[in-house]
Amino acid sequence: MGVRWLVVLLVAVALVGTPLALGARPVPDPPRDPVALARLVRTSATWGWSGTVRTAGALQVPESESFATLGQLLGEDNQLRVWWRGPEEWRVDRLRSTGETDLFRSRGLQVRWVFESDTATVSPVSRIRLPDTADLLPATLARSLLQGVRDDELGRLPALRVAGVVAPGLRITPDDPAASVAHVDVWVEPGSGLPLRVEVYGAEDVRPVLSSIVTRLDLAPPDSATTVFRPAASTTLTYEDAVDAAAAANALAPYDLPATLAGLPTRGEDPAAVGIYGRGPTALIALPLRGQVARPLRDRLAASGSARQTAVGTVAPVGPVSLLVTPGQRGRGAFLLAGTVTPATLERAATELLAVTR
Repeated sequence: MGVRWLVVLLVAVALVGTPLALGARPVPDPPRDPVALARLVRTSATWGWSGTVRTAGALQVPESESFATLGQLLGEDNQLRVWWRGPEEWRVDRLRSTGETDLFRSRGLQVRWVFESDTATVSPVSRIRLPDTADLLPATLARSLLQGVRDDELGRLPALRVAGVVAPGLRITPDDPAASVAHVDVWVEPGSGLPLRVEVYGAEDVRPVLSSIVTRLDLAPPDSATTVFRPAASTTLTYEDAVDAAAAANALAPYDLPATLAGLPTRGEDPAAVGIYGRGPTALIALPLRGQVARPLRDRLAASGSARQTAVGTVAPVGPVSLLVTPGQRGRGAFLLAGTVTPATLERAATELLAVTR
């Protein structure tokens, strides 16, 4: 999956409907060591599979041209069709009543094809980017949530039946004062280690704020032809140097961010212009924004009922997600800080960030 911005979606458990109800039936529950199960999940990225996934999102990302796709992804229900040959070769289709948007990853390139307009956008794969449909899959989501988790933060859950599989369960309970996620529950295909269902809970939540579930599963590797985009004669092809605003900022912004922020270590490599910090379910992104992007985003954030003004910017919690846009700096724009951390952690991060980038 690589390093990416981990954002929790606000979902009602009722939206996942019958598949979860069927999964709750009693099933055989042989004991599984949670540490060994987590180790199996971490090594499952190369396991080929195909099937369908259902998710639901209700996180209303402030409207912005730079984050239009992100708002659609996180604020709507999603039906996904998946062909996964490995972390660098896959295809995920997002199906809607009006058509579909297909995302291909192959040969170091990413292609986004939109059915309604019959347009395909080709871009290089970027280590730093905003979430896409592949990040909603239980498998990729669970592997990211397990990154950096300690053994003492893992516990066992009863098995559930998911997509016809008796799946042992694993609970992640982060031990971090910055965390806004209370725990994460994962159910796993026991042979491959492929996560089939993920639920994320905020503090004091009795229902998950994020649920993602495999509804149909084929553990045979899909044919390589399924992950290669072949445009029709009518398809309009375009090329973009950066896949999204985060990738562009990371390549073009004129400074490097610190290796730690608000006491959180960087996730993966040392950050460049975009920093991603934390471990496990606790994640924070610091993203530089141009003034023409930051100003309307700050205004829309300020208009939300939960927003408040601080000395380091406009901050708003949305469930277990916190968002903060800093004031503009002369000639340097502003920063968006967001993630599954407390508002106090974001304010501390903004204070440190503004001090080192002035």
